Amino acid sequence: MIVLSEEQQQIIATVRRFVEREVKPVASEMEHRDEYPHALVERMKELGLFGAIIPVEYGGMGVAFTTYAFIIEEICRGWMSLSGIINSHLLFAHIVALFGTEEQKRNFLPAMARGEKRGGLALTEPHTGSDVQNIRASAKKDGDMYRLNGAKMFITNSRHGNTLCVAAKTDPTAKPAYAGISLFIAEKGAPGLTVSRDIKKLGYKGLDTCELAFEDFPVPAANMIGGKEGQGFKQVMGGLEVGRINVASRAVGVAQAAFEEAIKYSQQRETFGKPICEHQAIQLKLADMATKIEASRLLVYQAAMKKDKGERCDLEAGMAKLFASESCQEVSLEAMRILGGYGYTQEFPVERFYRDAPLMIIGEGTSEIQKLVIARNLLQRYKV
Repeated sequence: MIVLSEEQQQIIATVRRFVEREVKPVASEMEHRDEYPHALVERMKELGLFGAIIPVEYGGMGVAFTTYAFIIEEICRGWMSLSGIINSHLLFAHIVALFGTEEQKRNFLPAMARGEKRGGLALTEPHTGSDVQNIRASAKKDGDMYRLNGAKMFITNSRHGNTLCVAAKTDPTAKPAYAGISLFIAEKGAPGLTVSRDIKKLGYKGLDTCELAFEDFPVPAANMIGGKEGQGFKQVMGGLEVGRINVASRAVGVAQAAFEEAIKYSQQRETFGKPICEHQAIQLKLADMATKIEASRLLVYQAAMKKDKGERCDLEAGMAKLFASESCQEVSLEAMRILGGYGYTQEFPVERFYRDAPLMIIGEGTSEIQKLVIARNLLQRYKV
């Protein structure tokens, strides 16, 4: 059973009001236009959401990860793309908070909490996906600077953001390869960084997902996260638990939204003289949908609770992300089936939920990667 404190309930209620009053009325039209939600981003700044998990001593809200998971679920009931704008930014901030020097934390986190410095994680490259250690972007020392060279792909917040967490090889010959990766806080402004194109997507529209090119782009040596070369892979892995909890929460939110549309429609649409919710075939669908959503929510909560306790939760986060994302895909399709022809039209948001769902299966590690993470942890736990 999930028991929320009064403070948690108040925070979630505030986000829910924002979603109901300001997000839902505009989400579908903006999504279909693939329009960046500038006004909604400003409102999220006002609500403090860009500082949600940033520690209070650095200007953030410092909410528990369990609270953060419910915040993301509520946002995704309105429009999943908004959560991407926050999550990529907060994943970056979380890495700085965990591994950055004290100077880096004081220089960047307060402005990140206010949403003044805003960006994401520049990790993925055109030829790499889940194989993080195979990145080719390089960072070469040049006095008190590093020069970044290479290409990045599918980078959220890269056009409208102004600060990026860039993974690059400071030692391309390192064995194992991951030991040569470092992370840098790269601020836009200097020549050498080109946001080359916006990538058109099936869903997850309205936010910038871009390809980047770095050509001798200068980054101060003081902006290497942690101040020591070769720590980047560990830092990325330390942040991915939060990323996977977030994506699992997104899946719960989208699935919940799809379910709510379906159960509402099923009570209004009549066939053969009665509402379709009275037909057993529809009832079986609704029962399965609600059960999978609740199971997903409990898995997310379990992972977030372990994270709040400071414990490793890669097993739990992997399970939550795997189950919730696959369930979201199934629930969104079932919602479309319940709405029938209307579910396939843009007159109802179900088609948007259906297009958004695959992102959760792929993002922050595919379902196949989650299964490998889960299996390795289980083998360690039950080692003979």
